[in-house]
Amino acid sequence: MHKLRLTHMIAAAALLGALPLSAQQNQQKRAASTGGISPHETISTVIGDRHTGNRITITYGRPYTKDPKTGEPRKIWGGLVKWDKADRLGADEATLLITQQPLSIGETTIPAGAYTLYTIPSEKGPTQLAFSTNIGKWGVPVDETHDLARVDLTKSTLDKDVDQLTIAIENDKATGGGVIKIMWETTQFSLPFTVKK
Repeated sequence: MHKLRLTHMIAAAALLGALPLSAQQNQQKRAASTGGISPHETISTVIGDRHTGNRITITYGRPYTKDPKTGEPRKIWGGLVKWDKADRLGADEATLLITQQPLSIGETTIPAGAYTLYTIPSEKGPTQLAFSTNIGKWGVPVDETHDLARVDLTKSTLDKDVDQLTIAIENDKATGGGVIKIMWETTQFSLPFTVKK
């Protein structure tokens, strides 16, 4: 079991090691296209015991509600983020998720490794989160040909407006698993999951 986990960690590290050149090129592309206006953030959380639990890491660009050129507020859901079309979930480089152990999401299993995340927002049906095996790319155009899985997100309304795209990974003590939260404007999408040992 420990050998398998070590193998997955080595594979993820190898994948990340292959990214520097493309990441450097993407940084140049980001500066040229946006002037670096969407800060980038890496979030990391251990789900479960801090010594033996599963570390999940997400790296993503965080665009603001305001238009970077005019400073005017933009409508996000159904405006900047179109309904029923694949959206890169962030800015600049594609959003990257790394999980050290497999994740269970309903009947879907996401093996340990690295994935590009993107969304397919829907106004009338469930919004979905896609896990793609094509990593280290620019966020647009969204590549829908390498999907490992698409899973439904739960939508809820926030009490306060969130001015900048925010992704969080939290422990869920009730289930022993965790939840990924995507927040922008007054909308939150959440994805509960458990960790497969």
